[in-house]
Amino acid sequence: MATRTRRAERREEPLSRERIVEAAIGILDTAGEGGLTFRVLAERLATGPGAIYWHVSGKDELLGAATEGVVAGIVLGGACASATPQEAIRALGLRLFDAIDAHPWIGNQLSRSPGQSPMLRVFEHLGRQVRALGVPRAAQFTAASALLNYILGVAGQNAANAHGQESERNRTEFLDTVSAAWANLDPDEYAFTRDAAEQLRDHDDRVEFLAGIDLILAGIAASASD
Repeated sequence: MATRTRRAERREEPLSRERIVEAAIGILDTAGEGGLTFRVLAERLATGPGAIYWHVSGKDELLGAATEGVVAGIVLGGACASATPQEAIRALGLRLFDAIDAHPWIGNQLSRSPGQSPMLRVFEHLGRQVRALGVPRAAQFTAASALLNYILGVAGQNAANAHGQESERNRTEFLDTVSAAWANLDPDEYAFTRDAAEQLRDHDDRVEFLAGIDLILAGIAASASD
């Protein structure tokens, strides 16, 4: 009886595109892209698939709207008028890193739709900061693209690794195992990798991520001063 009452109350709420997108994000976060179907979405919203199709034409549009809903807040959130271009790039990068960790499906969606609004929002923000750094016009596209590809690539890989482990303990055990394997590699063939074994075990993903952005920024600054 209580279940029927809750469903009735939910049906009384007006079905809107915003409600549909919010529910889709929830499903994507818990079940991934494969788990998002109009049947599952209809059950979540206590409605019929036909009512959902009135607001969105299909799954592709729904995925785009869900990605846009998350990314728009990332680009606009945390903006500081007094931030330097370097600070703005690092802040955006970290927000994307954390968002993709929380919503792993976003990385794939951004990579699949480079010409769509969510990706364009990120690229535009990075490009404006690159321009503010004084990078020559001919090199601005390359600089912004390098930042974009690094941020999405590393953030996406981190999310894949993190969600492949069921717990922090499993992650620690995994890193200990790989680190031990690296330490036992042939010292002549894998001299560097053996030396890096301890750093692999103890590294912080977010710190390493930001360090990579700083390396790219340093290279951009050096090229701009040539």
